[in-house]
Amino acid sequence: MAVYFFYGDEDFNIELEIENMKSKLNQDFISMNFQVLDNPEYSELITALRTPPMMFGNMLIIVNADKYFLSNKNFFEDSELADIEDALKNNPDSLDIVFTVKLPRDENKKLDSRRKLYKILNQYNSKEFAAFKTYKTSDIANWIRQRGKKKDITLKDDAVELLIEHIGNNLREFDGELDKLKLLAYPEKTITKKMVEEIAISNQDLFNLAELIMTNKKDTALLEFKKLLDKKHPLEVLSALQTMIRKWIILKTKSNLSAMELSKLTGQHEFVVKQTLQKLKNTKAADLVKLKENLFEAECKIKSGESLDMISEVECALIR
Repeated sequence: MAVYFFYGDEDFNIELEIENMKSKLNQDFISMNFQVLDNPEYSELITALRTPPMMFGNMLIIVNADKYFLSNKNFFEDSELADIEDALKNNPDSLDIVFTVKLPRDENKKLDSRRKLYKILNQYNSKEFAAFKTYKTSDIANWIRQRGKKKDITLKDDAVELLIEHIGNNLREFDGELDKLKLLAYPEKTITKKMVEEIAISNQDLFNLAELIMTNKKDTALLEFKKLLDKKHPLEVLSALQTMIRKWIILKTKSNLSAMELSKLTGQHEFVVKQTLQKLKNTKAADLVKLKENLFEAECKIKSGESLDMISEVECALIR
């Protein structure tokens, strides 16, 4: 078979590539012919590379190699690297080996091409999976359409545009929303803007809620929260609100950065970044941090079963 080297800061696309390879294995013997190693030491790695595949079809080994490249530690001696290189050169026909390095998102980290392990792996099927730039909306739109096609649905142009407006460049979140849209559209297979509006909590709705909390209009905030519950489950509102507030905290605490730099950090379009900064000019970062802590605590209590009334738990977190 072959040796692959997948790396980059778009971990979801790496996972999709691996899932595609995994789907081609004999599913009756998947526990025997699929193996994942997490930054293994030399002895474990070389044993896996030299283990002949089982008699139940082709085999796939995934080697998560983040620490090999992202730490200052040299994991392998020169003699060990020579053994690894030899094992890869003599890879059996029925074995696929994939080395993966998932880089921290939006930190502009690059692999050190001077490392001997990099030079060894880069000889094979090497591919970088980079996160889409938030301003490259056409690239994001093409990915959404292709992913929709995999799920046997098509999306109207304005539906795609609205998804990007709500989500930015988070492919994992897009994938989850496409699953929801497929269920909503069934038995139809075309996704419209109206459908996206039905499943999405708008940024404006969330902003209105948070703004009411920040200005101490708690009674009105609770009414706004109840309106959101007409569209969404409490945990969905809680999750969306936490995600938005996390981005706001970044914007407030790093407001000295340019709009482009903030766009990279938050996964939002520069226009959205500028709009949000203007809206948040009278909001204290400390208040946002406190609110996020309250919401996180509420989520933990709900998911652990400590709180039986999730709506009341969220309401208390909002006005505390």
